[in-house]
Amino acid sequence: MLQPLLDVGLHPNQMKQNLGNFIEKIQQLTSVLQLDLSAYQLDHIAMRINDLDLAKLAHQAWAHEGEVISQTQINGRPIIVIAFNQPLAIKTWQIECLELPYPAEGKIYPEQSWEHVEFVVPSEAQTADEYLEDLKQVFPDFALNWGDLADKGIKMKLSSPKGEGERLNNPTVAFKWQGVCIKLHPHSLKQIIESEQ
Repeated sequence: MLQPLLDVGLHPNQMKQNLGNFIEKIQQLTSVLQLDLSAYQLDHIAMRINDLDLAKLAHQAWAHEGEVISQTQINGRPIIVIAFNQPLAIKTWQIECLELPYPAEGKIYPEQSWEHVEFVVPSEAQTADEYLEDLKQVFPDFALNWGDLADKGIKMKLSSPKGEGERLNNPTVAFKWQGVCIKLHPHSLKQIIESEQ
């Protein structure tokens, strides 16, 4: 039944085995950014899948690893959030949740695998611009390094994504580099989901 997932390396057991390599790349990005996130909550990890049938199979397979705590439509497609029964332990972090977006129409990711992680850096900021200013205060080395990010091949995006019914603003600052992405925001995914209830 889950053979198609195994064939492309997207089965939960295979993904867990790849976690170490993925987190190494994430740590390379944090060091280029001059962001020491070791003491912050690595809130959740997201995977990317291009094929609808594979996404359905992955949804089914990962649902055995925990509890589906949210299924919302964001930008016209389902985003599934699964809280793990057993957090994924890696380095200093305990990852509590998986974000599994169904494929977006017309968008193809270069690789179907882990795609980004999201860290919680608490803040009272209501907009992404305010949040970025807060991050520069919290991480002075990052602020000093700020002007050179584009030269280092890092793409940055500010956003305030919102699902239906969310009460809590959760501005996001995202950094993409060499096929991996880190997103920072003030509230955890669980807090956001609770704000919808």
